[in-house]
Amino acid sequence: MTSTIAFEGKQPSAVDDKTQSLLLGRPHKHHGAMWLTATVVLVGVMLVTYSLVTNERYEWDVAFSWFTSERLFTGLLRTLGLTAISMVVGIVVGVLLALARLAPNAIVAGVAAFLIWFFRGVPVFVQLLFWGFIAAIYPRIEIGVPFGPEFFSVDANVLITPFVAAVLGLGLNEGAYMSEIVRAGLLSVNRGQTEAATALGMRRFAILTRVVLPQAMKVIVPPTGNQTISMLKTTSLVSVLAFPELLYSAQLVYSANFKTIPLLIAASMWYLVVTSILSLGQYFIERHYNRGTVTTRRTRQRATPRRSKSAIAAATTSSKEGQS
Repeated sequence: MTSTIAFEGKQPSAVDDKTQSLLLGRPHKHHGAMWLTATVVLVGVMLVTYSLVTNERYEWDVAFSWFTSERLFTGLLRTLGLTAISMVVGIVVGVLLALARLAPNAIVAGVAAFLIWFFRGVPVFVQLLFWGFIAAIYPRIEIGVPFGPEFFSVDANVLITPFVAAVLGLGLNEGAYMSEIVRAGLLSVNRGQTEAATALGMRRFAILTRVVLPQAMKVIVPPTGNQTISMLKTTSLVSVLAFPELLYSAQLVYSANFKTIPLLIAASMWYLVVTSILSLGQYFIERHYNRGTVTTRRTRQRATPRRSKSAIAAATTSSKEGQS
């Protein structure tokens, strides 16, 4: 079934029932399929919730008691510190590699591309193991003139502690990914703005910090927030180095009391809490950098022409009279 609607200043056009429903603000048909899907999803959620509540093997009382324990909270603080330091190292390394990758010097760009390829290609778990066993390759770390006098020397096991090995493994791996994020953000800025700043006599560092980076942040910030959340969860791999972060602290506890599932649940709850806080912070940071570029729902509604039911009915009647 179709009807003809004459908009102001325009020729009559055929409008079907679906379009009329959209113009009137009414949802189209297929309500049955939508309600059936919602019912299936709701039943699935209820079944999962019932299983979580009634299955005694989860031992929720034990999980909540360890959730507020000092040992897990201390491990959480170590996890947060490791996440923050590793992300700082990753961002610094990423910016340097991105600038080197975009450098006009072919050797510098080639070395940066090789480092990015290497650290992105080797799994982070393997990198952590290499840094943890670095003493097997370099028993002593020496600093001095190549083939000349030695200025400083230290035992590798003393210098590369489990914490340092964790920071190096996580930070360098993150730097490879951050370099691509930063490079994409820099390339998103129109080259004409750089040329205009150069014509005004600005130096390259000033152009980068005052012209390019402020605009590139809109592209850099969202994936950086995602990488921070991913880093928080990746720190759980550091347990292989026997560093007592959140997961390894939980492992030490359940290896003694054999409450494996409740301890894993308690650790998972802390990960969920911190991830939720980081996601909220990411939302506000993105909103700050996207000011003036995001069209709000209210603005879109104002821009969309809306026609009332009476207006469509009147237009339809007038079109029918014109045809007769």
